[in-house]
Parts: sequence; C-alpha cells; structure tokens
Amino acid sequence: MFSFAVVAVALALPHAFKSPYYIHLMTLALIWIVLAQGQNLTQGFVGYVSIAQAGFMGIGAYISTLLTMNYGFSVWATLVIAPLLTGLLAIVAGYPSLRVKGHYFSIVTLAYNMVIFIVLMTFRALTGGEAGIPDVPRPSELILFGNVFSFEGRSNLNYYALALLAAVLATTCCALVLHSRAGRVMLAIRQNEDLAEAIGVVTSRYKLFAFVMSSILAGLAGTLYAHYIGFLNPEPFGVDQSLNIILAVILGGSGTLTGPIVGAVSVTFLPELLRFADSFRLITYGLILVMATIFLPKGLVPLVASCWRWLRSSQPIARHNKPTSKA
Repeated sequence: MFSFAVVAVALALPHAFKSPYYIHLMTLALIWIVLAQGQNLTQGFVGYVSIAQAGFMGIGAYISTLLTMNYGFSVWATLVIAPLLTGLLAIVAGYPSLRVKGHYFSIVTLAYNMVIFIVLMTFRALTGGEAGIPDVPRPSELILFGNVFSFEGRSNLNYYALALLAAVLATTCCALVLHSRAGRVMLAIRQNEDLAEAIGVVTSRYKLFAFVMSSILAGLAGTLYAHYIGFLNPEPFGVDQSLNIILAVILGGSGTLTGPIVGAVSVTFLPELLRFADSFRLITYGLILVMATIFLPKGLVPLVASCWRWLRSSQPIARHNKPTSKA
C-alpha cells in the first residue's frame, strides 16, 4: 500500500507544481533514481563501491543516440537495446575487475570511468567530443487505448510519466533481487565475504551479477537522459558525476530500497534550493553533503526509521505510566 501511495503522490506532483521548471527537475530526479538504484546494488547490497556508474550511463546514452540518429532505430527500441549492450560491456569490464576486493575494486572502476570519459572526448567523429551531439530525438508518439501521447517539449508530462515508470521498474527490480536468494547472498558478501567463500559461495558470480545489473540500470538512465535533454556531450559522465551518485546513495541510506530515492531527489533539488546563496551555492552544497556523510553515516532513511521505531516503542510506556483517575 505504501508503494502505491508513493506512486500516486508522484503522479499528482506535476499537477500540484505546474511550473515547467519544477516538472523538468522532477523528471531529472526520476532519472537519477534509476541511476542511484543501480549504484545501490553494488554499493549497498554487496558492499563494493563502483566509481564507474556515470561512465556506464554515458555508454547507454551514446549507444542510444547513435543508434537512433545514425542507424534509424526508434527510441523505444533503444530503451531496451542500449541498457542491454551496456550490460554486455559491463560483463567484459567486471569479470577481471571483480577479482580484486575492497578499495582496489573502487580504484579499478575509477580507471574505467576515466577511460570511458577520455574515449567519449577523443573520438569526435563518432561522439562529437566536447562540442557534443545536438538535436537528439525524443521518442515518437505513443498510441495507447486510442489516446495519442506526445513526448515533445522540454517539460513534458508524458516524458515525466515515462521516467516515473522507469524509476518504478528499477526500484521493483532491486526489491525482487533483494528478497531473492541472490539478494541474501549479496548481503552475506557485504557482511563477511571471506566467510561466504568459506561455506562454498562463489562470490565472484554474485558480485558480477550485481555489477552488470547496476550497469544496465545506468544504461537505461543514460538513454532516458539523452533523449530528454536533446543534447549530448561527455561532461555529465565524468568521475565527478559518479561521486555524486555515490553520495546520493550514502545520503539517502545505502542498502535500503528507499534510500536511493531520497538521495536522488536530494541531490537534484538541493543545489536549486540553495540558489539564494548565489556564488557560495556549490560550496554550501558540498558542505551539506560532507556534514551529512559525517554525522549521518547510515543515511536519512535509516535515521527516520530509527526515530519512528523509538516513537512507537515509547508510546506503550507513556500509556502505562499515565495516572489513572480515581472514582
């Protein structure tokens, strides 16, 4: 019921905030949720911090853009093809890199992101380099139940609904993984990988599964982003963006399903809410993230959950200690 309520609120928000600017921000936040849920699979469930999520997002974005603009594919087809091809590349990259553990894995994925960024910048004939690729097409009109849905326009409610559908599917996918046998093994790896290996678990298989699933969601987010913004260059896919994704998961609550949602919304809207700080906006934003990481190491969602449990547990005590009136 809670999940349905969240989706209902998300559907109602564009009608409450009719400003095209806020609809634009909410659409970006939904794309970020897809991205953060993917990051949470490796970072939160397995305990391996990947610094390549933005790079895989860029791969998905460029694959989709090039397929639609150079080879005549429809955007609807590339919404499936681009994430799957991103996942195949992740298998090639993940198989050797997941043989290392801990911080060494993070260093390897950092190198991956740097290589991806350099390739996107260097191969100008294909990617447009820093100048980018303009006029990336939107999805074609969709006809459902006799109704025509157009996706043109910067702050398009139909594209918002498409991004919301992607965010719901990504969250549902992560929930199914978490509550499956694979999810339980992934959590065991996070707790004690050596012990998991000692009892016969092939940890590399589950780590690769999480890494590939994470990259597929990153590719989906990249595809949605490219065809929403309409202009593509490598800048949004650098290491700094990967660090922002990591911070979003930490801020919301690593290892929880709702944490990436809260974190993604926070990192999307917080810089805009700090516009009053003008030239100090980015510094203030950075300080807030640093302070939140230091003082809220488990994230906002676990903190709220702990407070809620404390309030509920204190209610019976309060009722028990309440003086009874004498007749």
